[in-house]
Amino acid sequence: MFIKRSFLGLLLLASALTAYPQGKKGKGYHYTIDLTNVVNDKLYVELLPPPTSQNELTFYLPKMVPGTYSIEDYGRFVSDFTAADKKGNKLVTEKLNDNAWKIKDAKKLAKISYWVEDSYDTELPGPDIFQPAGTNIEDGKNFVLNTSGFFGYFDGVKEVPFQFSVIRPEAFYGSSGLIPLQTGKPLSTVRKEAGSADKAKRVDTFQATDYDELIDSPLMYAKPDTAVIKVSNTEVLIGSYSPNNRVTAKQIAASIREVLMAQKEFLGGKLPVNKYAFIFYFTDKPVTSYGALEHSYSSFYYMPEQTIDEMNQQLRDFAAHEFFHIVTPLTIHSEEIGHFDFNDPKMSQHLWLYEGVTEYFAGSVQVRYGLITPEEYLDVLREKMMTADQFINDVPFTDISRFTLDKYHDQYGNVYMKGALIGLCLDLKLRKLSAGKYGLPNLLMDLSKKYGKEKSFRDDALFDEITAMTYPQIGEFFAKHVKGTEPLPLAEVLATAGVLYKEEVQVEDYSMGLSQNNIGITQVNGKPMLEISTTANMNEMGVALGFKDGDVLQKINGETMPDLGPELGAFLQRQRDALPTLKTIAFTVLRKDSTGAQQPVELSAPMRKVKLSQRHLLAFDPEATPEQIALRDAWLKK
Repeated sequence: MFIKRSFLGLLLLASALTAYPQGKKGKGYHYTIDLTNVVNDKLYVELLPPPTSQNELTFYLPKMVPGTYSIEDYGRFVSDFTAADKKGNKLVTEKLNDNAWKIKDAKKLAKISYWVEDSYDTELPGPDIFQPAGTNIEDGKNFVLNTSGFFGYFDGVKEVPFQFSVIRPEAFYGSSGLIPLQTGKPLSTVRKEAGSADKAKRVDTFQATDYDELIDSPLMYAKPDTAVIKVSNTEVLIGSYSPNNRVTAKQIAASIREVLMAQKEFLGGKLPVNKYAFIFYFTDKPVTSYGALEHSYSSFYYMPEQTIDEMNQQLRDFAAHEFFHIVTPLTIHSEEIGHFDFNDPKMSQHLWLYEGVTEYFAGSVQVRYGLITPEEYLDVLREKMMTADQFINDVPFTDISRFTLDKYHDQYGNVYMKGALIGLCLDLKLRKLSAGKYGLPNLLMDLSKKYGKEKSFRDDALFDEITAMTYPQIGEFFAKHVKGTEPLPLAEVLATAGVLYKEEVQVEDYSMGLSQNNIGITQVNGKPMLEISTTANMNEMGVALGFKDGDVLQKINGETMPDLGPELGAFLQRQRDALPTLKTIAFTVLRKDSTGAQQPVELSAPMRKVKLSQRHLLAFDPEATPEQIALRDAWLKK
């Protein structure tokens, strides 16, 4: 429930809050945000800006941020934007668009203030924001502070320090990859007018070297639930918010410790960061999507609330992927990433590297260090091949990357599938050409040494750079399969490691009549549920059951479908495993009647084997040559 206050009350509250930098105001930005005063589900933000000699300034909040590859328009959550001189007199401002405000007579500017609504439960129009990049305001419970949602910058003034102070309840803790300047200072020591009600309030102060680092640094405030893992030279913080205490930070730390230690060895025993934070927000609400967003020194996770046993492997997979981003794009990135334009973004053509290779390494490290078996790893690769089939394959992957914000936005998910398979092919080709002595991890380490965090490569020069560092055949691979549209040579490269590959075979097997190509997500009374998106190319069992386009799946064999999330995957797998024991398979679906109302309809059919097409079958060749086995060992063993 929102607490409504009068407009006068908002003004009084706003005027009472003052920003207080540590020391004298310098050339940088000095922000303050108060978590102890939530009004109408909004937080008040105040800025003491750097001095300027310009008559007009344009103030921005980001249109998008790195790593999301989608538009967010954070400025639309801002209201009551005000600029004032040092006497408190308002300056003339003009809102130019969702994310920009022009300030007139800017030489007199002494303070900017505004209110910010969160994205998690907003009803404002505009693009949906991927929750790990979003903001959350739950008074007295939790605050997700993706800094892009609260702090802006002036046009052309990003390369200066950004300092921000967070006023918080005494019992709250801020999880972040940032190392604070100070924490827990009593509010009364920094604000003269603090009253008796402010005794339990504390102030944390942080500083970023520039706007890029600020936006690269999410925070989450809640009652503390943390754990720390020491990984070589790096202190790894786990901060967790679980509304019903179903999982704890210590349990998460125990779950991902082995993965982190394996990654340390995979990366040569030392990591390029001194502190790293895993920040977990668990929700007890139904979700249609969940996942994580990487940052240079942290990663933020939005996930359904479950017990540790229910999500152990998923946590490991997520952690393995996001943690590897300390290599790409932290130490290897193009100019488009290194000099990111938050309000007129230019996309790189190398998502195959930033996300695809990272995803490939997330699986590779687990098999190399014994966290999954080689056979299980083949299953991981097969799943990526099968999922990649759902995306277009006649467009250069570089174009899909470059135009991922517009005409190929619906193809972005293939970055984690075909992008990872590009990594697989590169790794095996490099190992074959070097007789097992040099693989993709070696290449990434060499690129990190050549470039590093502060130096960006030219987007159109990377393929030539890699070819010069390796072999002409690698340049040919890029030309044909990444810049070109030829299918990846999966059979060829897998054979070098003694892996048998069949693109497609016809078999007879049991089926529920469902496939990834037939299933979509719809909303029923505000709840996300699975539906039959199309009956085109449905197999014989689906035809026998009588599915129709738009049918919403409610029950299978009398069991109610769980909400979307990991529990649903386990439920469907259990139903599949039971198929050979059934005489009849039954579904309850919701189907629209002649009036448009959804009515339950019972569907059933005798269980029998049907003709199925199985794609991307993988198996280790029992007759592999010594050369193939040696290459396989170099690929799969530490």
